[in-house]
Amino acid sequence: MTKLFEPFEKFLKELREIEKKWQNEWYSKGIFNAEPDYSKKKFFITVPYPYVSGPLHIGHGRTFTIADVIARFKRMIGFNVLFPIAWHITGTPIQAVADRIARGDQDALDLYKWYVSLYISNEKKVNEIVSSFSNGWNIVKFFSSVVENDFKSIGLSIDFTRQFTTGDPDYMAFIIWQFSKLKDLGLITRGKHAIPFAPAENQAVGEHDIKGGDEITISILDFTLVKFKLEDEENTYVVAATLRPETIFGVTNIWINPDADYVIIDFGNEKWIISEKAAWKLNYQEKKFKIVKKLKGFELIGKFVIAPVINRKVPILPAFFVDDDTATGVVYSVPAHAPYDYVALKDLKSNSEILKKYNIEHIVKDIEPIDIIETPGYGKYPAIEIVEKFGVKNQFDREKLDEATKTLYKDEFYNGVMKENTTLPGVKVSEAREKIREILINSGFGDRMFEIEPRKVYTRAGNRVIIAIIPDQWFINYANPDWKSKTLRLLNSMKIVPEKYRKIFESTIEWLAQRPCARKRGIGTKLPWDTDWIIESLSDSTIYMAFYTIVNKLRNSGISEKLSKLIEEVYSSKPEVSEKALSIINTFFDYIFYGKGDVKEISNMLNIPIEVIEGIRKEFEYWYPVDQRHSGIDLITNHLTFFLFHHTAIFPEKYWPRSITLNEYVIREGMKMSRSLGNVLPLVEVPRRYSADVFRLYITYAADLESVLDWRDEEVSKIIGRLERFWNLVNTIIKEYRPIRELKYEEISIISKWLISKVNKLIQEIPKMIDNLNLRSYVVESFFNMLSNVEFYLDVAKLINLSIDEISYTLWYVLERWVKILQPVIPHICEEIWHRMGKSTYVSLESWPVPEIEYIKPEFDYALNIVFRTIDDIKNILRAREKKAKKIYIYVGPEEIMYRIANEASKMLNEGKSMGDVIKTLIKLPEFKQYSSKIPDIVRKIINGFIPRELPSREIEIEFMKVLSKYIAVKVNAEEVIVEDATKPTYDPMNKAKTALPGRPAIYIIEE
Repeated sequence: MTKLFEPFEKFLKELREIEKKWQNEWYSKGIFNAEPDYSKKKFFITVPYPYVSGPLHIGHGRTFTIADVIARFKRMIGFNVLFPIAWHITGTPIQAVADRIARGDQDALDLYKWYVSLYISNEKKVNEIVSSFSNGWNIVKFFSSVVENDFKSIGLSIDFTRQFTTGDPDYMAFIIWQFSKLKDLGLITRGKHAIPFAPAENQAVGEHDIKGGDEITISILDFTLVKFKLEDEENTYVVAATLRPETIFGVTNIWINPDADYVIIDFGNEKWIISEKAAWKLNYQEKKFKIVKKLKGFELIGKFVIAPVINRKVPILPAFFVDDDTATGVVYSVPAHAPYDYVALKDLKSNSEILKKYNIEHIVKDIEPIDIIETPGYGKYPAIEIVEKFGVKNQFDREKLDEATKTLYKDEFYNGVMKENTTLPGVKVSEAREKIREILINSGFGDRMFEIEPRKVYTRAGNRVIIAIIPDQWFINYANPDWKSKTLRLLNSMKIVPEKYRKIFESTIEWLAQRPCARKRGIGTKLPWDTDWIIESLSDSTIYMAFYTIVNKLRNSGISEKLSKLIEEVYSSKPEVSEKALSIINTFFDYIFYGKGDVKEISNMLNIPIEVIEGIRKEFEYWYPVDQRHSGIDLITNHLTFFLFHHTAIFPEKYWPRSITLNEYVIREGMKMSRSLGNVLPLVEVPRRYSADVFRLYITYAADLESVLDWRDEEVSKIIGRLERFWNLVNTIIKEYRPIRELKYEEISIISKWLISKVNKLIQEIPKMIDNLNLRSYVVESFFNMLSNVEFYLDVAKLINLSIDEISYTLWYVLERWVKILQPVIPHICEEIWHRMGKSTYVSLESWPVPEIEYIKPEFDYALNIVFRTIDDIKNILRAREKKAKKIYIYVGPEEIMYRIANEASKMLNEGKSMGDVIKTLIKLPEFKQYSSKIPDIVRKIINGFIPRELPSREIEIEFMKVLSKYIAVKVNAEEVIVEDATKPTYDPMNKAKTALPGRPAIYIIEE
């Protein structure tokens, strides 16, 4: 335990014991297990199931905890809630780990020993378990079991009876049905496309196959290759790659990295000079050639090439920013419009050593930028301007150069037009780009090359990923326009929270096209019509929420075993056996999800009673659709958008999902979590270092959903301190203020009524906060502010000598409701409190309290605020005089009509009316006529904040001030505070009462 938490060691130990106690109780009794209840509305919430190739961390914990708060709240307001979990295992990640363990990869062994040691302390046992991971299923079994325990250890109200893995045979049968549907709809296609590919593994890869794929966004760059004919060489071209072919008009030279390895490749009719790494990549992009010569970059320096389209002779020059592992490793230079080119040219001109080394002084000295694009906000040479703006020093100042390049390219693309010295004068850059590309390719001086972004990407097995064009690859055709239109219609019908993420969904739907859906390697479901291929891990995880609704019934009825047998038959070598099994699977799921087919026939095929099959269908119909899908934002551009697409393809509209809610990432101590930094906080460590309720309270309080949450131990320690205060306060209430006799509301004082008002206001307002996922506001109001309110009340109650019966009545009334309000966030401590109060039910299953609307009195808060402000006014007066008060007179409540004037003025000001208009309107009102001289002053004082805009009645203001007079005296360190009615003061030697205003009492101080 760190020093930060040492003061709370005893409390945390007690809290952990309480948490274990109630977790054992909840999960052993299965209180969160869900069954259809037709007397209740249902609420089906899901979180993307975790990939169990290792332990989870607090980022996962944040997402699941937010969903759990929602699930617990929905139960409280009367919904029958299903919140299930399953385990994602398909694809290559687990297989890659197993392969690395099997071949004795030391990095993998060390990593997984650390993972396992989080759960197992015996070193010998750790080694045995890790050794068993050479079989991927052992990885699955170990991590799915420990992650389940991790979820229980933070009190997630999950139904664990519906667990499955994506490698289970009955799940495979479900996926076979799904893909049969997609194929029948014409949404599965076969062809060749540019896709991420791992040559060492000989297969296409997806996000889940990529190391760090959950943290980086993979994209495919489509480079235009531009062939510059080498001077005095027949059919030999130095081939540059560009994303901006329209800039060919401004080319001044070619850049080559002098230290890099280049090759001459022969296509038969022409030769290309490109980097050796580029040649390796092009082998996978349907380019047929042979390498005829290897050379170093410096061998090309000083030679000349002829630029196509413009037929200009330009030199080949050295530049060290050129990356031979990016595209062709050859760059053509446009220093007027490319920051890297301008800086490299500037560096070269000032480097006499390099100029002499390659004998190019005479060539370089006369090179000047050629401006070809006009862009608003920029002068003749935009690259020079932006380099100076970003303070770029040289070509190795990559971070600034990348940012400058990104900014300029964006501005020119969207706002730039081609100048008169090009063949496309006045044409927008965005249009010129495609036209020049087309001209280059059609004339034989252009080609295409695909590159992955970011440049260095590796599979989980550690192998390089490049872009390849694969023949006979299976794709899901997200480019289908009707499917896109349908999916956008679904999106438009859904609630997205936070709403700002809707645009990302829209753009993802628009750009999604052909996506590879199968691999040749890994764990998963084979394509039933082509068993050489395995459905990849994001394609088999799009509608699995439907499987949650029936999996327990499948397994309890014996249908899962029959589906397992049918899977074996589908993959048999006998076509007639395979086709029959496939037909049975599809017929069964068609009935379950569509009600289509003859149930008697299905009953006979499976030898399962009709009522069992109908019961499974009813279970699906009861729970579907998904009411809320909660996730981290990283899944928007893949899984969550696929989730939308597949629902519109597979299910009728009544089963389309209703909402998606999202939260941002978690970092730690201001830095992104990574094992190299040693700052990853595994979920398993949370209850050990902190406690479940401390974690839940911090996670919901520390940031809004749309903000990155920074886990800082110093801030966590403050949360622990508040939670301990809450715990001690509540136990004091239970011990000392258990009601002995029942009181009536009418019998209690106004300060007790104020606290009862506060708790009823919470009951009324918090449901809307939770529904809108304003969880931080919910926690601030219900925990932090209410804690302060109850502490304040108890202090005041003792100070003003309220009866023990009144204090007990009030605190017990509040506590019975407060503990329910807090249950979704800190369920363990609330469960313990509930039972210490003598309750026999589970607070986790209690209903949300019913607000007693008649007890909600906002003006009590207005009056209390006036008390606090009066205390500040007295302190300021005493501070200025540097005196101590003996006796203080407070004159409260001018005439009632003054309150009416102030309230009318505030109402009009809140409506946006000017001070002048308000004054004119009020003066004209007959009832205010005799006070017309005072109206301008009142309005001005409302505007400058001297008079509050929210006022209680005159009587309430006076009553609060009188009830709290002893409290005021203590706060200002006075012997006595006397509250006088300003309209009839008994003592007013300085005539102060006349200066009292609504919400601003007059003060008279008798000093010592």
